[in-house]
Amino acid sequence: MTENIQAPVAKKIPTQLEKFDDVRTDDYFWLKDRENPEVIDYLNKENEYYEAMTAHTKDFQKDLFEEMKARIKEDDESVPYLYNGYYYITRFEKGRDYPIYSRKKGSLSANEEIMFDCNELAKDHKYFQLSGLSISIDNQLAAYAVDTVGRRIYTLQVKNLTTGEILTDKIENTTGNSTWANDNKTMFYTNQDPKTLRSDKVLKHKLGTDTATDELVYFEEDDTFDVAVGKEKSKKYILISSSSTLTTEFRTLLADNPNGKFKVFQKRVRGLEYSISFYGDSFYIVTNKDKATNFKLMKTPEKATNRKNWEEVIMHREDVLLEDIDIFRDFLVVSERSNGLNRIRIMPWNGDAEYFLPFESETYTAYTTANIDFDTDILRYGYQSMATPSSVIDFNMKTKEKEVKKEQEVLGGNFDKNNYHEERVWATAKDGTKIPISMVYKKDLKKDGKNPLLLYAYGSYGHSMDAYFSSTRLSLLDRGFIYAIAHVRGGEDLGRPWYEGGKLAKKKNTFTDFIDCSKYVIQHQYTSAKHLYAEGGSAGGLLMGAIINMAPQLYKGIIAQVPFVDVVTTMLDDSIPLTTGEYDEWGNPNVKKYYKYMKSYSPYDNVKAKKYPNIYVSTGLHDSQVQYWEPAKWVAKMRALKNDNTVLYLDTNMDAGHGGASGRFEALKELAKEFSFLLDLEKIKK
Repeated sequence: MTENIQAPVAKKIPTQLEKFDDVRTDDYFWLKDRENPEVIDYLNKENEYYEAMTAHTKDFQKDLFEEMKARIKEDDESVPYLYNGYYYITRFEKGRDYPIYSRKKGSLSANEEIMFDCNELAKDHKYFQLSGLSISIDNQLAAYAVDTVGRRIYTLQVKNLTTGEILTDKIENTTGNSTWANDNKTMFYTNQDPKTLRSDKVLKHKLGTDTATDELVYFEEDDTFDVAVGKEKSKKYILISSSSTLTTEFRTLLADNPNGKFKVFQKRVRGLEYSISFYGDSFYIVTNKDKATNFKLMKTPEKATNRKNWEEVIMHREDVLLEDIDIFRDFLVVSERSNGLNRIRIMPWNGDAEYFLPFESETYTAYTTANIDFDTDILRYGYQSMATPSSVIDFNMKTKEKEVKKEQEVLGGNFDKNNYHEERVWATAKDGTKIPISMVYKKDLKKDGKNPLLLYAYGSYGHSMDAYFSSTRLSLLDRGFIYAIAHVRGGEDLGRPWYEGGKLAKKKNTFTDFIDCSKYVIQHQYTSAKHLYAEGGSAGGLLMGAIINMAPQLYKGIIAQVPFVDVVTTMLDDSIPLTTGEYDEWGNPNVKKYYKYMKSYSPYDNVKAKKYPNIYVSTGLHDSQVQYWEPAKWVAKMRALKNDNTVLYLDTNMDAGHGGASGRFEALKELAKEFSFLLDLEKIKK
């Protein structure tokens, strides 16, 4: 019986943390030492406790895993895209966890060239990730990066695609980001600070030379900025981007002149954000210049890039967010967001009438995808809704004909999207703001307050959480669950002001929005507090920590994945990866007003002796974004203080990082754990 299983108790070693004459006592600060055997022992004991407490669900977890796996087309492949004379394909083989990257020259009927079989490369590793694939302009060489720990520290290498030889050039401690100059022998890549993991350097490597002699091309001194390097679509320019939460700066270099000097496009001005594309004899700029909160499109001559030369192409609109552009020879394609929904706008360069792609649902996501070819009339875009599997569609912008290249197959034989109902409703926040909620459930469901409902949100960094399809989610829907996404402030779902309204000193709006969405689904009898569950990961895990401190009575259970819960301590430690670059998101706690505000909502600092919902917390020992000790400390403190008999689990993957397990089926096992946690609480056994 689980009543006899004792939860581990972390020992208390009080550490005094003082700032602005305010002293916080952290009893579990000692868990921060990954090299301490006692820390590893504690994490293992928590894992053993979780395993013992959930032993009765193990068979169900296996069934859920097999059920979800059975819906996935195992021998699947991506829609090929054409780049520089080759069709590129990513495919999976039955029973194998990792992708195979291949290509075909000139025609899809040509012989397949396998570039990388990640199943072979991953054989001797518990974790494996291949990233940053970059092909030289002569199609002969592929730069690629590998991470075998999960900490997103990549080793960069080069493969000769003609001979299959792996070149001796081997560069450690990179971000995985690289690009080729047009001479086919010069690579630009980004390195990171070994301690903070901030991407801070761009270096230049000549094939066949000692990597120790690589030239430092650019060093980003401001520790709130990150750098990246890449080539824009026309392939004429290599770009270095420096970006922080609020500010961007680009440098350009002709790709034909790798030994030249990068030129600043427009020097950084705090609060000025911009991104650039090249077409004809001009650069096109998506920017918030002149207080264009929702961004606008401007252009400037190739040789006169200072902002004083920028001219407006698409004006700023208060109610429409301009997200991105795709440039083609005859068309400009604009990705926008209005009333929380994606729009794709087609604008012919010759002045013919513009138009929008038609979308009818209110719970859909549409987005342009791999549009690498400049000289084409075909726009490739993706579409999905909460009940409609994702499709890849080729749209002829001249004839307006569309061809569905691929629709995600849901195997198993019993899926019919017409069996599900999807809708968008609007909750009213405490300040009167209307918050959209997207949801999906079986059509025969009754709104009687007895349905289990899983409410998901993220709500940070301006990351919009669009309605999307998930075949794994069917395992909940078909067992009577409602699945809902709360589009809370802090995301950019309803435009840039939506983001501004949920960050810095307005961060609590994210939490209260979610709580008000929770109250809405209870009041309208979609569910009740006995059957309402909440889920969020990373910054969404912070959201989970905040809501159970503020309104624990609303929830039966909580899933917090790699949760960012020790906000004050982490943001005060500039040696931790990603901290200083976050000041514009959360505030700098070295400033008193931000310190006090953060402390007022930081989940770890606000754990109290009270009743908490049932909680499942997952993390990875090698997580580079939210360090494992945050959830470990949080769980230890809640264990010591909570005064109820609800379950509290800490499940640490000792071989992975922020993204969890690396194999596509291993990730399903982690999902089966989460689903079994929910279904067990609902007393659903099969």
